[in-house]
Amino acid sequence: MNSGTQLIQSYFPDLTDGQLAQFDQLQEIYDDWNSKINVISRKDMEHFYLHHVLHSLGIVKVMPFVPDTKILDIGTGGGFPGIPLAIMFPETHFHLVDSIGKKITVVKDVVKQLKLTNVEAQQARAEELVRKYDFVISRAVTRMATFYPWVKNKIRKEDINEYPNGILYLKGGEVEEEMEELDKSYVVYHLEDYFKEEFFETKKVIFMPWEDKR
Repeated sequence: MNSGTQLIQSYFPDLTDGQLAQFDQLQEIYDDWNSKINVISRKDMEHFYLHHVLHSLGIVKVMPFVPDTKILDIGTGGGFPGIPLAIMFPETHFHLVDSIGKKITVVKDVVKQLKLTNVEAQQARAEELVRKYDFVISRAVTRMATFYPWVKNKIRKEDINEYPNGILYLKGGEVEEEMEELDKSYVVYHLEDYFKEEFFETKKVIFMPWEDKR
């Protein structure tokens, strides 16, 4: 088990051997892809598990999805936060979408190598999608005022999780001014409350519950 997987296990001690093996494989798979195309910045690969895998899993601390939850990951890039979450929740369905084809090629290969049966990867723009989901997740692909119109018609009315359906947005730095542009209710979870590493001091999960249930 590599040191990155040990970091993940320190925060999530109930992972199965199979899940730990999948997390362990991630570094090698992304190192290989990164040698061909720049999926993740070279500098960031030195902190791959901290900056990408554990950061993605910040959503787990906020929202432990129940089985059969349907999740849309918009602007997934190389598969974050969707792939780490899919390892964590094997009975939850994840639809990973990005407009850049080569990134989706990487995601599809990662899914194949990890034998993840709960992930669908697609090259598409968010506004082209017609299905509905319990939650839309993303790692701050744009300002929330831009992101919100892309997804406002994609969230199901019926809630099956402990929390109402909505948007889960991983974001760094100050968020209040940006969020106030929308005039919608939201909750900010500070990841430094869950993870002790300095990297998380400014990192947050923003949860915007779905209000428009007409």
